[in-house]
Amino acid sequence: MFELKFDTPQAWTDAVMADFDSFLQDHAGAEKKASGMAMALLSHYPDKAKLVRAMTDLAIEELIHFKQVLKLMVARNVMLGNDKKDPYINQIRQLFRNGTNLFLMDRLLVAAVIEARGHEKFWLVSKALPAGRDKDFYVAIAKSEEKHKNLFVELAYEYFDEAEVNERLEEILVVEAEICKALPIKAILH
Repeated sequence: MFELKFDTPQAWTDAVMADFDSFLQDHAGAEKKASGMAMALLSHYPDKAKLVRAMTDLAIEELIHFKQVLKLMVARNVMLGNDKKDPYINQIRQLFRNGTNLFLMDRLLVAAVIEARGHEKFWLVSKALPAGRDKDFYVAIAKSEEKHKNLFVELAYEYFDEAEVNERLEEILVVEAEICKALPIKAILH
């Protein structure tokens, strides 16, 4: 449906593989927050039936992913970490425009781009892991993130003019690439 404008460098994958336990802690936190974000969206827009149904399913799926990451952590004797501020998320959320419709469009499109970045990074992790349960999990998670990316764009098309959605998505992708270029390389998802 769309492509990111910045490729995550190999140095990021190397950092994750060097400190996989920290990455798992951050990944668990991201899944928990994603579930909460879906619940917040459906709570703020109860009049949008398609969005409510989609976000209900997404919230449950993200919580299942959280549980699955937690299971990987338990197997490695890694404790759940405290939630930390995510500079990537904080910066990309600054793109939200004021105005009911503009804000909703931006929430949907920013979510699509975040899911696309998750897809890319989980795919990189899956390629770096040796064959086995962890690799299989990250292949599945990457595919799930790609599906979510498309879901958010489809929801934007449902409620807004397609040309306006495409134009705004392009603007968000350009800024997201600049955000990613400036982020330090760490064993975290974003």
